[in-house]
Amino acid sequence: MAIIFDTEKKIFTLHTNHTTYQLQVDRYGFLLHLYYGSRANGSMEYLLTHYDRGFSGNPYEAGGDRTYSMDALPQEYPCQGNGDFRSPCLVIKNQDGAYSCDLRYQGYEIKNGKYGISGLPAVYAGEEEAQTLEICLEDRLTKVKVVLLYGVLPGYDVITRSVKVINGGAGFITLEKIQSACLDFVGGDYDLIQFYGRHAMERNMQRTPIAHGSQVIGSRRGTSSHQYNPFMVIAGRNTDEDHGSCYGLSFVYSGNFKGEAEKDQFDQTRVSIGLQDELFSYGLSPQETFEAPEVVMSYSKHGLSALSHNYHKVYRRHLCRGKYKTVPRPVLINNWEATYFDFTGDKIYDIAKQASELGVEMLVLDDGWFGKRDSDFSGLGDWAVNEAKLGGTLDSLVKRINGLGMKFGIWVEPEMVSEDSDLYRAHPEWAFTVPGRKPVRGRSQLVLDFSRPEVVDAVFEQITKVLDSANIEYVKWDMNRSITDVYSSMARDNRQGEVLHRYILGLYDFLERLCRKYPDLLIEGCSGGGGRFDAGMLYYTPQIWCSDNTDAIDRIRIQYGTSFGYPVSAVGSHVSAVPNHQTGRITPMKTRGVVAMAGSFGYELDLNKITEEDKACVKEQIEEYHKYWSLIHDGDYYRLTNPLENPETAAWEFVSEDGKEALLNVVTLNSHGNNPVSYIKLKGLDEDGLYGDEAGTIYSGSALMEAGIPVPVMEGEYQSWQLYLKKCVTIQQNE
Repeated sequence: MAIIFDTEKKIFTLHTNHTTYQLQVDRYGFLLHLYYGSRANGSMEYLLTHYDRGFSGNPYEAGGDRTYSMDALPQEYPCQGNGDFRSPCLVIKNQDGAYSCDLRYQGYEIKNGKYGISGLPAVYAGEEEAQTLEICLEDRLTKVKVVLLYGVLPGYDVITRSVKVINGGAGFITLEKIQSACLDFVGGDYDLIQFYGRHAMERNMQRTPIAHGSQVIGSRRGTSSHQYNPFMVIAGRNTDEDHGSCYGLSFVYSGNFKGEAEKDQFDQTRVSIGLQDELFSYGLSPQETFEAPEVVMSYSKHGLSALSHNYHKVYRRHLCRGKYKTVPRPVLINNWEATYFDFTGDKIYDIAKQASELGVEMLVLDDGWFGKRDSDFSGLGDWAVNEAKLGGTLDSLVKRINGLGMKFGIWVEPEMVSEDSDLYRAHPEWAFTVPGRKPVRGRSQLVLDFSRPEVVDAVFEQITKVLDSANIEYVKWDMNRSITDVYSSMARDNRQGEVLHRYILGLYDFLERLCRKYPDLLIEGCSGGGGRFDAGMLYYTPQIWCSDNTDAIDRIRIQYGTSFGYPVSAVGSHVSAVPNHQTGRITPMKTRGVVAMAGSFGYELDLNKITEEDKACVKEQIEEYHKYWSLIHDGDYYRLTNPLENPETAAWEFVSEDGKEALLNVVTLNSHGNNPVSYIKLKGLDEDGLYGDEAGTIYSGSALMEAGIPVPVMEGEYQSWQLYLKKCVTIQQNE
């Protein structure tokens, strides 16, 4: 069994194939955290220590025992008000205005299968793949119950966490802070690895020691944001890609979040992640329940690569859904960087015609096909086809595209509204604005109040009417600004602190209905590129536009950071025109293809405008992508170099799970006279195997991993090289 309860010692033990998580109900009914790490047997309660700590309070039941303090003990779910002065997971304001909570153990339940969360995305698994542990804690005075949820997926070395708060008392309470998961470490020195960025340069890896005081990442923007990603790694100081201990915490949520890492006065470390408490205040009347979003935790003692593989596999197989969870996705071409708003139906057809001749399988019509939309100053909210611009109905254009043997998709931005739109003129109250104040604009647009069901319903009706009008097989869902002026005239009892969370619930409701109504529809998430690249969106959109920056060299760095917590199959990545529209950089067509192939592949340019040589390259790229699709999307991804630290070469590798195939990818980042040779060490191969390339050269698996392989010296900037290897024999079998 994955979950074991020792009734004598009151110890819960959660086992995965390679990890163990342990917690204990102590003599006073407090729930203490004992251990999380490599798989182990027996009780870990010996790790608890008790000393008289000055100015660390003691629970009343401890009497004269000053060695027992919640301020020093490792807790499973710390709350404010019981003598722990570290950062809490739960802050409750009671009806009398007091900030107090004292949670004690009440009971537990173990179930087969994985729990779900009402209205929120979560990892899913069947009864044979997972178990659920529910632990109920209660504040005996207020009758507030807190149910801790644990989902154990042994085969993936993953443990999920969520929290449910039930107001079982007679008074009104307010949740002022609620985190979904906490890890308390009684010793050790750790680094915090987090992923910061900005629009067009997301998810840069930053590694810093966890020192005394708090390190905080998060978002107040209404989305998970370009600035910080809701994924953190806690790593030993010497942990690298292949060695050492590391813990991951991934928040399955697309709105405001907060992650904290804190070393306390006794050199203990606390790490937590959950909802951002700024702009958050959630009221619960008697018998009401609040369910917090999920955190997916994983541990590896074999370095960062193994940790990433755990997340890649569980997200591909147990978070993403729908037809395109496992089948190859069509190679697409998006017209945005080819035309921006300046297009007609004939121009779109011409782009599709050339693309189809080169092997592209889908045309995506981006912004500008609807309403009065020839710039980003108007039209959002009016989701009706501009037939004058297209020169006919959308259905007629789609049929022309389908006639080329291509699928068709469209861009939408349902959460937004332009002030110059029929929707805004009819319902200005549907947009976020603060009464009496002029709103803050972003990209010349406002945000619709998706916390209001009638707003979600109205936009859903518009969008689905368009989807029903033609054979549309793909939707790019965009969101091009952060949220300000948060005020809803329909907030319950004017509780504005609930609005942003209810907004995300409205977003998820819309997406869930879309997925159910169109089960074969491929939805790609987007928020100015990677501003909402999170596990929550992957539940509805199995791929997300990685960044609005399509420059191949910048994308190497962006995709490197993304790979720590998210699978390659989730990464929307395209070949674009040069000079690149964001950086002005010129890179070879081959290199742009190699980089874009580390994702869901496509093009972002007018293929009519490239050279015949580049057209031949496009054909070859598409053939290779189909050839290697399974290896790229289902294989293990290895980061062979760090492009943030290595100024010369970027290298990454895909290896099939059985180790029989590998695809090495290399891009030169600098060019020098009389260049030295770079040697790249491969990973994940059978050290006793022999591997052959397509030219017939045979290599030793152990030599490729220990000595590496020389990268050909290539003339020119930003050159690329791919090497496909296939295992041909195992050495021991021929000795």
